[in-house]
Formats: sequence, structure tokens, C-alpha cells
Amino acid sequence: MGKILDRVDRKALRFVIGFPVVLAGAFVFCAALLRRDLPEPLAIQWTDDGGAAFAPFGAYAGGGAALILAAGWLVLSQALPLGRPAVMRRIMMGVGLFLSLFVTTVLAAGLVGQAGVTDARNSHVDLTVLALGSGAAVSLGVTLAMVYKADQHWSVDDDRALQRALIREADPDLTADTVRLWVHARSSVFVMIGIASLFPAALIAIALPWLGGLLVLLAVVGAGFLFARVKADRYGLKVLLAGVLPVMDVPAGSITAASAADLKAADYGGWGYRHHGGTDAMLVGSGPAVVVSKTDGRRLAVSGGSQASAARLADVLTRVAARARKGGGPSSGGHGPGS
Repeated sequence: MGKILDRVDRKALRFVIGFPVVLAGAFVFCAALLRRDLPEPLAIQWTDDGGAAFAPFGAYAGGGAALILAAGWLVLSQALPLGRPAVMRRIMMGVGLFLSLFVTTVLAAGLVGQAGVTDARNSHVDLTVLALGSGAAVSLGVTLAMVYKADQHWSVDDDRALQRALIREADPDLTADTVRLWVHARSSVFVMIGIASLFPAALIAIALPWLGGLLVLLAVVGAGFLFARVKADRYGLKVLLAGVLPVMDVPAGSITAASAADLKAADYGGWGYRHHGGTDAMLVGSGPAVVVSKTDGRRLAVSGGSQASAARLADVLTRVAARARKGGGPSSGGHGPGS
């Protein structure tokens, strides 16, 4: 499977698969909206006198969707192989888009032409829909053929991937010296917050709905302070409150020591992010944590989840700090790629 994907344009593959599916789904949805105004059965072939061949609504909608998928996938897929000339791939991409839209236009024109008609034998294809849809299909097909980049281009993502590969090559221990973990308070704490906020909010909302909503919002914000995302790698330590708000960012070169310990949140000012007695703490509760000493004499305390994860976090920070002091890693500037 990997070898096959290496031979096709992966970015274009998503469009080739998805666009006909979305187009067919939109056709079926719109057909369902017109269902009450359509006769039964529907005409699927016309002469100058009106409908000449007929099919049930389900067959028209289902068969039409299948036809859109088949036409789109068959032609658009010809633009995927990387071994084909770029000009040919661009042409096939444009033709595939045009054909998909044109088939949909013909099917839609047949439906609209039968809307409001009691007998499909008296219906005709709606020429206005057919003309407008065909014109749009041609113009969009030409536009896509012109803007589609069939040639492979080096992108910003490729630069980032190359940089990460070079870093891993220069530092084989990089993968091992990486920790990503979520820490949060005990579930009983969140149950307590819910009981203390939701029930009063429900009662208050009867008289003042906005005040009840505000109370719920404050409870959610308060619960967010009891979640944290902890990241440790060769660049140092980073802690994000509620997973989004950075509250600690310590470069590896600024760390002198890190050790696991069993802490009481009350000794550091309580739960959440605190600044207490010269120590910045992000504790979601009492229990396993990591105490980090910095070169400027300050200290940090971060919840470590379990005892095992706290010990691993302390070990990783100790190793990356030692590497940074020896000149084997970043000494300042926070986190780099992949942070």
C-alpha cells in the first residue's frame, strides 16, 4: 500500500476521492427536497413529446449518485499517477471536474423539469438549469486545470520534516528524551464542582437565565485550571494550563536539577497555577510531582500524574539539562520544532 501511495499525488488523492462523494451526496439531498413535487415514476429519457422512459424516484436518485461517483472517480483518478506528464495530469483533473459537474447538471435539469408535473410523460428537461450548470462546469473545469499544481513542490512542511529528521539524526536519544502527558485533579473534585454549580445554576436560571449561564461558565473555567498539559524534550519544559494557555516555559539550559517528590498542594498555595514563596507551581492536586531548580535560583513544581510518570519526567529533564550544559542541545529560547 505504501509503494502505491508513493506513486500518486497524495494531496490530490483526497480531492479525487472526496469531491465526487460530496457532489453525489448533495444531489441526493436536493432531490429529496423536491420529492413532494415530483411525479411517480420519474422520466429518465425524453423525446419532443415528453417523457419516454421511466424509473422510480429511488432508482433515479441512487442511480444518478452512482453515475456521478463513477464519472468523477474514473476521470479524476487519471490525474493522480506521478509518472504521467504534468500537462496531461492537469488536463485530466480539469476534465474530471467538468464531467462530474456536467453529469450532476443533467440529472438536476431532469428533476427540475418534472417538478410540479403530475405525469412525467408531460415533462421536459429544464433547459435553463442545463445551460447554466453546463457553463459553470466548463468554467470551473478550465480553472482547476490551470491552478492545479501537478509538479511536486518543496513546501514548508517538507522543510519542517527535514529539520526534524536532521535533529533526530544528530541526537539519537531525542525520541527517548521526550515526554507528553496530561495531568488533572481527581474525578471526585470535578463531581464536586458540578454539584456545587449546576444545581444552583438550574434554580437561578428560572429567574435569571443569564446568571445561571454565567455560573456554569465560571465552573467550567475553574475546572479548566485543574487540567494541564506537560511537555518535556530536548528544548526543556513547557506546561500549558487547560492544554492551551502556556504558564511555564523553561529552556533546558536554565535547568540545574529535577527530582520527583510527593507534594502537598497546600504547601505551594493550593491547586492550579500558583506563585508562592519564590516557587512557581502548577499542581492539580496533592501527590506525585516534579520539582525543578533553575539557574537563577528559582524553583518550579509541576504535577507529574503517577509516581512512574513523575520519575520519568524528572529523569528526562535531568538528561536534557545535562546535554544543554555540555553544548549538545539548545540552551535558551524555549521549545523548537514539534513543541
